[in-house]
Amino acid sequence: MFQISKTKLCFPLSTFTKRYSSFQATQSVIDKAAIDGELRVFIVSGEVSGDNIGSRLMSSLKKLSPLPLRFHGVGGSLMCKQGLTSLFPMEDLAVMGMWELLPHLYKFRVKLKETIDAAVKFKPHVVVTVDSKGFSFRLLKELRARYNQQRLENCPVHFHYVAPSFWAWKGGESRLGGLSEFVDHLFCILPNEERVCREHGVEATFVGHPVLEDASEFNLVRTCKPPELKLEGLSFSEHSIPSDSTVISVLPGSRLQEVERMLPIFSKAMKLLKDPFPKLVTLIHVASNNQVDHYIGKSLSEWPVPAILVPSGSTQLKYDAFGVSHAALCTSGTVAVELQLARLPSLVAYRAHFLTELLIRYKAKIPYISLPNILLDSPIIPEALFQACNPSNLTSILERLLLDEKMRERQVVGAEKLIQHLHPSESRMGNSIHCTGLESHRYTPSILAASTILSYVKR
Repeated sequence: MFQISKTKLCFPLSTFTKRYSSFQATQSVIDKAAIDGELRVFIVSGEVSGDNIGSRLMSSLKKLSPLPLRFHGVGGSLMCKQGLTSLFPMEDLAVMGMWELLPHLYKFRVKLKETIDAAVKFKPHVVVTVDSKGFSFRLLKELRARYNQQRLENCPVHFHYVAPSFWAWKGGESRLGGLSEFVDHLFCILPNEERVCREHGVEATFVGHPVLEDASEFNLVRTCKPPELKLEGLSFSEHSIPSDSTVISVLPGSRLQEVERMLPIFSKAMKLLKDPFPKLVTLIHVASNNQVDHYIGKSLSEWPVPAILVPSGSTQLKYDAFGVSHAALCTSGTVAVELQLARLPSLVAYRAHFLTELLIRYKAKIPYISLPNILLDSPIIPEALFQACNPSNLTSILERLLLDEKMRERQVVGAEKLIQHLHPSESRMGNSIHCTGLESHRYTPSILAASTILSYVKR
C-alpha cells in the first residue's frame, strides 16, 4: 500500500486523497471555514418575508460564529443592514404565480446566471436560499451542476429556509425526493414537515415559525379594545386618531403585482364600508419594496377614507398599528399569522390571474389558503378568495367582523391554539439546544437555524 523512499514515507496519491476526503467529510462547516479564517455565506431572498427571515438568520450567525463572516447574494433592506451588498434589487425576483411569471422569464434567466456566476466567484462555504422556491431551487440545482461539471473544489453546503408547501398540493410529497440532489438541509417552519421530508430522503430540521421572533421581541397581548388610539411618528391629526374612530389595518401585499390587483378592490370596499362606519380610518401597511411604496403613494389621492401609511422596517411600529386597529383586511400571506399573533380579528382576501386561480382549484388538496386555518383545520379566519374577493363581499364580512363579538372572540381563542403549533416541543428544543451548544442563548428559530448551519457535517 505504500512505498519507502530514502527521505520520507510516501503514500500513493489515491490513498492520500481518499483519506483527506474522509477527513474533510467529518469536518463541520465552521471547521472548514476556520482554514480560511472566515465564514463566507452566500444568501438569497426574493421577497419581503424572506428578507425578514434572512436578516434574522444573518444576525444569529454573527452572534454564534467564532469566525468573522462575509455575506454576499441577493436581499432587501433588512439583509443589507446586516452587511449584505445585494447583487440587484430583491424586487426583481418578487413574482408569484405561473402565468404571472411568463412575461418575466427572460429577466429571471439573466438574473439566475448573474447570481450563479457571483456565487462561484465568491467561493462560499455555505449557500442559503430563503423561500421563493421557484428561483431558489433553480439556483441551487444549477450551482451544484456547475461545481460538478467544472470539478470545482470545496463545493459549498446548500441550505434552504422554508420548506415548499408540499402538503397543500396534490402529489406534492412525491416531488420531495429530488430535492436531496441539490439541497443538503432544509429548515422547516411548520410541524410535521420535518418528518415528511426525512421520509423522502431530505435532511430537515423544524426550527419553528419565523413569526415567533416577533413574539420573543415584544409582549404581544391583545386587549379587547385599543386603550389609546395613538401612533407616534405617523402624521395624521397631529399623530393622534380620534378615539371614536373605527380603525382598520389594510395590508395589500408585498409584491407589486399582487398590490396592483388587490389595492383597488380594497379601496372600493372601504368606500362601501364608510356608510355604516362614517368615522372609518385606515392604516395602510407598506411593504419594504420600493415599487410597492411608489404605487401605494400614488394611489392615496383616490383612497376614499382617511389613511395613514405605516412604513416597513419597524416591527414595533407594525404591532403598534395592529394594537390600535379594530380589524384587519389583508392579502393572503405570512401577515395572516402575524395578525393572529397580535390577536387582531382579520379577513384574508386573495385574487390572481384567472388561469392561476383555475390551476389552484385543480391542484390544491386543502380547502383553506391562510396558514392559521390550515394548521387548525378550521375556518377561524374568514377568507374571501377568487370571485368571492369583491368589494361587496369584503364589506359585508368586515361589517360582521367589527360588530359580531362571538366572531371576534373565535379568532382570539384560535390564536392561542395556533401559537402552540408554531414552535418545536420543549423536549425537541432541549435536544437541539444540547446538541448544538446553545445553552447560553435564548431560543429563536433563527438561532436554531444558525447553530445547525455552523455545526453541520455533510454526509
